[in-house]
Amino acid sequence: MADAKSTSPAPREKLEAQVKSADMTDDMQQESIEVAQEAMAKFTIEKDIAQHIKRTFDERKGPTWHCIVGRNFGSFVTHETKHFIYFYLGHCAILLFKTQ
Repeated sequence: MADAKSTSPAPREKLEAQVKSADMTDDMQQESIEVAQEAMAKFTIEKDIAQHIKRTFDERKGPTWHCIVGRNFGSFVTHETKHFIYFYLGHCAILLFKTQ
């Protein structure tokens, strides 16, 4: 008889982060990377990844956070001091920042 255990797909490898620019504490940078890795493991659509990161940071750190995820975009933003990070996970760029 076949084994009744459910077989789930293997989890995706955690991508290594490359921080390009940050005005954020080291602890918050690490948290940003971990939340982004979690989002990329759960979702494949960039909008859904960005939404997960933004909502998580709104809940954990208070509003108002903004998140942009993609492979080809330009940006020029104003952010609260110590609340900005721009990094890559694999080929995907992630911009996360807080405004008042």
